[in-house]
Amino acid sequence: MAWHQVAFELAADRVGLAEAALEAGGAEAVTWGEAAGSAAVLEPPPGETRLWDHVRIEALFPADADRAAIRRVVAAALGALPADWQESTLADQPWERAWLDHFQPQPFGTGLWVVPWGMSPPDPEAVNIRLDPGLAFGTGTHPSTALCLEALAAEPPVGETVIDYGCGSGVLAVAALLLGAERVVAVDNDPQAGTATRDNAERNGVADRLEVLEPGAPLPEADRVLANILAGVLQSLAPTLIGALRTGGRLTLAGILAEQADAVRAAYQPACRFAPAVARDGWVRLDGERRAL
Repeated sequence: MAWHQVAFELAADRVGLAEAALEAGGAEAVTWGEAAGSAAVLEPPPGETRLWDHVRIEALFPADADRAAIRRVVAAALGALPADWQESTLADQPWERAWLDHFQPQPFGTGLWVVPWGMSPPDPEAVNIRLDPGLAFGTGTHPSTALCLEALAAEPPVGETVIDYGCGSGVLAVAALLLGAERVVAVDNDPQAGTATRDNAERNGVADRLEVLEPGAPLPEADRVLANILAGVLQSLAPTLIGALRTGGRLTLAGILAEQADAVRAAYQPACRFAPAVARDGWVRLDGERRAL
């Protein structure tokens, strides 16, 4: 079966209108991503998950869809068809696996891999996180996520209670459990993230040691806290994360641009002492330890 595809770009604040119109027009799937020349939105307001100020929308319809009707419903919702409106015909393929052309097994430090389902682990004796990208962000490909996975591989949390704050797909929570954590508490304000984290933990056989909480729920005393979010959020969370960390416990903060590191570090001092920042591709990881005050 072939597919009819439409694609266009628009401001991020109009994505909801466009998605609703496309679905009303019979779209089988709607995806969106970064538009060419878009600026990253690195500090979105609380509750928002957008990553760019300008977005490219792509939607798939059955090949026999009424194309004129699709154009009418989108034009009515947006006031006019986008100037760069494009239509094309796509041959059928297993879309749910198409991403595998771009996502391959990846090593993180020594003995830790993220391996897509359907692929054989390059090192069967390693700790292999089996993961497919889903609705929640986080497969290990972003420098911040990679830095956190490498930190876990370098110092496995064997027998520890770990908090993964801002868990996304749960890749860090699952990694901590596979590396020997006794318990992981995962926290995120996005319900999809909680669902993805539970699903990935179940598929990796570690769900019995995972607890998913909403922000604001009481946190246990932790031996280690992981927070791969954004600099502004990390600063506002400092009292919460410090309060959950036992004396001598380890803190791993990421999602921080290099120029933001000093401000984030300052928010956790003097309660935490920090090692030198670890940098990659303009992003940094801060490794701290809770001091006895």
